[in-house]
Amino acid sequence: MSDFVAALPMYDWPEMRSEVDAQWARLRDAFRQKGIGAPQTIARVNADLRPVEGGIRDAAGKVIAPDPATLPPDELDFHGLWLHPALLFAQTCWGPMELGLSTHVQVIGQPNYDAFEGGQGELYSSALVMRAGEAPTVGSPSEGSPLIPLDILRGKHFTFNSLDSMSGFIGLTRDLEAMGESLDIFTARSESGGHRASIVAIAEGRADVAAIDCKSWALAQRFEPAAQAVKVVGWTGRRKGLPFITARTTPEPVKNILVDLLISLGAVGTTVR
Repeated sequence: MSDFVAALPMYDWPEMRSEVDAQWARLRDAFRQKGIGAPQTIARVNADLRPVEGGIRDAAGKVIAPDPATLPPDELDFHGLWLHPALLFAQTCWGPMELGLSTHVQVIGQPNYDAFEGGQGELYSSALVMRAGEAPTVGSPSEGSPLIPLDILRGKHFTFNSLDSMSGFIGLTRDLEAMGESLDIFTARSESGGHRASIVAIAEGRADVAAIDCKSWALAQRFEPAAQAVKVVGWTGRRKGLPFITARTTPEPVKNILVDLLISLGAVGTTVR
């Protein structure tokens, strides 16, 4: 049994499980060939995380997350995963990173978003989506600048996955502020709990607009029937995509091996030393 924890939760849709498992198997085998005892499978629920008696603590000994064994076993607490002292490899979002997570983890690379409209190398943008027929459909600007149709968005109900999401909330907030506007252009705001849930809410008429990161939007077009009733009416500006991380306590030699392997496997757009 491995001493490490690994997970790839950010795009782990039920329909993507086999692809995500294959991605991890490729990484796991490469890590093991370099002498790193990577776990056989990725963690998907709290029950998959090793217990941390007394709770997860920071370098000063302060409890910053509960013992995973005390949490609902069939759910996954993202922060408990990201802060776990045995974390070898995972993916997170720059929203939580800017809100304090960065002091407890190390960034080891940025994935490549070239395969998705709205992505370029390590950069990604979010599609602004509304119900089909309510506004013209637009493509992603080639230069990656924001394309925010204020006249269309004003007065609408905005739904978002979470307050700490760069793609679903923070990025659009910053683009609006750069235009001299704010989220006050919306008459209502609600938290959906996930990008997929936001798309369904719009299709069902419970909300009007959402910002969906370009990879999640591509997945929705493959797997979510409600996406057929939703179209892209704008785009946020491009920003750094969801980083790959390891625990702050991961030894430097191990971190360097992880970085080198990500490069050799072509799994990243850029890496961090």
